[in-house]
Amino acid sequence: MTGNDFCVIDNCLMIRMPEEIDHHGASMISENADRYLMREDVNHVVFDFERTRFMDSSGIGIIMGRYRKISCFGGRVYAIHADKQIRRIFNISGLNQVMEVLEV
Repeated sequence: MTGNDFCVIDNCLMIRMPEEIDHHGASMISENADRYLMREDVNHVVFDFERTRFMDSSGIGIIMGRYRKISCFGGRVYAIHADKQIRRIFNISGLNQVMEVLEV
């Protein structure tokens, strides 16, 4: 992932997720996201899954970690462009209870 995969629009941190989300890249995604959360005026986090074709449990950890941080301040977590497989992971893991999947 590059710096172009993270941006702040209004008060939302937009994170464009990679094609494969596994333990190799999870820490980098989390660290970059946390940097933005600390230095920018961000109230919500939006994960964009348009490119994502595979996600393991480390992806769940990325989302849950950002949810824990942003929800302390009344913020919310959203997902966009989640395909059927990604939505299934959200349902099985319970992520659909802590974040909203938006239709765009």
